[in-house]
Amino acid sequence: MSMPAASDKEILSALFETALAAALPDGRYEGRLPDPPKGRTIVLGAGKGAARMAATFETAWSDAGHGPIEGLVVTRYGHGMPTRAVEVVEAAHPVPDAAGMRAAERILELAQGAGPDDLVVFLMSGGASALLSLPAPGLTLADKQVMNRALLKSGAPIGAMNRVRKSLSAIKGGRLAAAAAPARQITYLISDVPGDDPGAIGSGPTIPDISDPEASLAILAEYGIAIEPRIEAAIRANVVAKTEGGTAVMLATPKMALDAASAKARELGLHPLVLGDAIEGEAREVARVLSAMALYAVDHDEPVARPAVILSGGETTVTVRGKGRGGRNAEFLLALALALGGRKGISALACDTDGIDGSEDNAGAWFSDDVLSLARAAGLDPAARLADNDGYGFFSALDRLIVTGPTLTNVNDFRAILIR
Repeated sequence: MSMPAASDKEILSALFETALAAALPDGRYEGRLPDPPKGRTIVLGAGKGAARMAATFETAWSDAGHGPIEGLVVTRYGHGMPTRAVEVVEAAHPVPDAAGMRAAERILELAQGAGPDDLVVFLMSGGASALLSLPAPGLTLADKQVMNRALLKSGAPIGAMNRVRKSLSAIKGGRLAAAAAPARQITYLISDVPGDDPGAIGSGPTIPDISDPEASLAILAEYGIAIEPRIEAAIRANVVAKTEGGTAVMLATPKMALDAASAKARELGLHPLVLGDAIEGEAREVARVLSAMALYAVDHDEPVARPAVILSGGETTVTVRGKGRGGRNAEFLLALALALGGRKGISALACDTDGIDGSEDNAGAWFSDDVLSLARAAGLDPAARLADNDGYGFFSALDRLIVTGPTLTNVNDFRAILIR
């Protein structure tokens, strides 16, 4: 197979854009809509993709000739878009704020007001856990903000963080579904979690669950997060019986994004190797493993023959020790560049599909095989920047950030390592 004529950046960008397109809810409701109810159709939702999910649901519902709808969804600041009937509220992510709490209160009230002849449509995507923030009895918003910051810096995997978030919430872990009973319910999901567990997406507000306070307390202890006795007492008291839920439908998943990127790679003349959509672990450790695989491919054309691209998804973590402006994808890339040592013919991109890597304004970054020499010429010390968790600052100085703005979806991280 001949080498593609396009530049490394063009190829990597094309793969990422293809993955993003596959993660959008557009056109995904057709043939998967419920029958219209005798009563009201109430649309409720949360997440970084909630506004786009609501807008596309409105179109699909109208095109099917169904009746009027109403409702409310909450999304991250800057992630809204126009809708016709469903109200869109914006709030803070990843640390909850008062706007998110007020939206959660209103969403809970709307769910509680649904009757047996009504249909409640839930739209859930990544980010819903922080955006749909309603403290459990005995807790305050400030308590949840402190806990969220501690979890984000702890290095705990997303599944563990969401388990704790459920125990702090009056709405997550199936509690919203319980509030909407006995109305008929359906939940549409865009997955941002390894394994696509519906109960883990946004901490599962509409997915029946059994409370396990001891598991949450064990996670906090494991990651060294100290809590006051009153918070421990509130967690122990916040239990909910498992209730019947409605149908859960996946609109988009990390695998769909990787499959689309893999097909695009073949179209561009590359051999794709997909490592999976559920890779977790410290970003710099994942980088070391993938660097070894890329170097082996350069030397031996195994486990994939050149020209090739190694694709992967999932959600890495960063244990913050420095004071830099990080982001797990920037951290992964900086560690990867160091591990590759400037080997010719290898470039890479890593981005969060929601358009925000951590808390900065970039989706991620990319580098070509001359990144270390460019850094030296610019007076940058890659190892020192990595030690300070400053991948953002490193790639910003080299003009290698990828800035998309809000993508209005979220199927977790996308990584592509191009091997010429």
